[in-house]
Amino acid sequence: MLFAHGFGCDQNMWRFVAPAFEESHRTILFDHIGAGKSDLSAYDPDRYASIDGYADDVVELCRELEIQGGVFVGHSVSAMIGALASRTAPDLFDELIMVGPSPRYIDDDGYTGGFSEAQIHELLDFMDNNHMGWSQAMAPVIMANQDRPDLSEELTNSFCRTDPEIAKQFARATFLSDNRRDLRDI
Repeated sequence: MLFAHGFGCDQNMWRFVAPAFEESHRTILFDHIGAGKSDLSAYDPDRYASIDGYADDVVELCRELEIQGGVFVGHSVSAMIGALASRTAPDLFDELIMVGPSPRYIDDDGYTGGFSEAQIHELLDFMDNNHMGWSQAMAPVIMANQDRPDLSEELTNSFCRTDPEIAKQFARATFLSDNRRDLRDI
């Protein structure tokens, strides 16, 4: 069972979930490049200009760990990363569990992604100009759990630990992606 974190997070976000499966599954947690304790020297801006590069990483990781017929648990953008990985290598996963997935974040005719295109560009501009301010402003909104301010603080800290330049490109790859057609093949 492979757990993949969402944008701005790291594998630590699964610490309350993954242990529940350790008796019945081999559990694997990892950090996407630029997050957590990933090797920043492995970052290639061309490879990670789209979420396809992250999906290729998942395939490579699974091949290295000899995973076949596994369970992929992906949060947020990682749900789509898992979908793309499963299209590339259908033998890797028998099940995809998508937590808070969105194949497209921008509203379209007949489709609600949650944001207008202008809002996404404002968000990306804010992030470009003030990563720390963006982190502090967005974490409580994304967490949406006013009764647990500690969770918003944890997410803010996670955003702030992420390499800002890599985070900016990952944000563009995430929030400008459109993977609706990819879901037909899953």
